[in-house]
Amino acid sequence: MVEAMRVVIAGIGWILLALGVAVLCHDLVKWLLTGSFALIDAGSFWFAVHETSLKLAEPAIARYLHPILWHPVISTILLAPAFVIFAIPGGLLAYLARRRRYGVHGDLFKG
Repeated sequence: MVEAMRVVIAGIGWILLALGVAVLCHDLVKWLLTGSFALIDAGSFWFAVHETSLKLAEPAIARYLHPILWHPVISTILLAPAFVIFAIPGGLLAYLARRRRYGVHGDLFKG
């Protein structure tokens, strides 16, 4: 059970990391083609992927969670570069879910 959870968390982490790298590559290719460097922010990325869910998220969060949660917190996150929003949590999840080796005996819990 623990091993299955580790694999799922690591998989989600690697998917997020890959998505972050893909978004960064997209930004770099766009820079090479246009000559102007601009990182796509998370809000623009979300709008491009699924506009309707972005438009519904603000009223839903303000109504069911708390209005303050959207404007200072989530709107600030949505202004950050998209590759950072994907890569940091992805890297953290992949790192935390890695197999740990302790000396020559292997895993700490398996003796």
